[in-house]
Amino acid sequence: MGPWADDVTAVEPVSPDYAFCEPTTEAVYQRVYTVSQLKNVLLARLAQGPAVLVEVTATEGSVPREAGTWMAVFAEGVVGTIGGGHLEHQAMAAARAQLQGGPPEAEGRFVLGPSLGQCCGGVMNLRFETLGPADVAALRQRLPEHLQPLALFGGGHVGHALVQVLSRLPYALSWIDSRDGIFPPALPANVISEHSDPVQGAVRGLAPQSRVLIMSFSHAEDLDIVAECLKRQREKGDLPYIGLIGSRTKWATFRHRLQARGFSDEELAHVTSPIGLPGIHGKEPEVIAVAVAAQLLLME
Repeated sequence: MGPWADDVTAVEPVSPDYAFCEPTTEAVYQRVYTVSQLKNVLLARLAQGPAVLVEVTATEGSVPREAGTWMAVFAEGVVGTIGGGHLEHQAMAAARAQLQGGPPEAEGRFVLGPSLGQCCGGVMNLRFETLGPADVAALRQRLPEHLQPLALFGGGHVGHALVQVLSRLPYALSWIDSRDGIFPPALPANVISEHSDPVQGAVRGLAPQSRVLIMSFSHAEDLDIVAECLKRQREKGDLPYIGLIGSRTKWATFRHRLQARGFSDEELAHVTSPIGLPGIHGKEPEVIAVAVAAQLLLME
């Protein structure tokens, strides 16, 4: 089977992309949100009062975050992160001064060198923009989410562990099973559950460029899902990753059966099995989930 993640509620210090920070007298603690929740948190807070949006507009060399990354600085609290460290603290101070009526910063160029106590060596250009409740609608359209479509077939132990991990990452997740009563009543905002019987019938409706993970309760279902994915790949070429959970022995058996269904060796080479980052040997569902998520992220 091959190649963990717990529900994080507070960390210290900044964790890129997922942090809503509330300063205290001693430290900065964070409530951690998923990528898809982060923009909604910003818009909800902005509807209640002003903030300065600090956005990375350009970068040079080695930097902690890419262009388009943002954080919103409120009088109390911050949503998002531009990478942490002294750069972020200096940007937060400039944004709060702007909030308090100081001269607008507009845009600044920050060299990540000794003056900032950082040794990345790169350069980040930051734009400072004061926003208020009237800007909520426009900001909703302006801030992209960049969620990669991903289909997960199977609601077993590993499937549940994967949803915990992947829902915190930049994926739009379709979670599919043929059984009733499999999915929990509440799901993260970027996860949609789908009952499909036969389960392979859901393949035709997957979003283009979906990554596909296959781990149903039944080897027969797994085989049918893989076959349907390969048919779609043959016709459209829009499933860049088809991953099947299981041992090498399972995949060898599947190869023979899929060859008998008319799939070529070249087509079968598009299937990844076992799944997960090589070198991670634990078989606990949480261990497998992290190994698989790491493998997917290497594709991006």
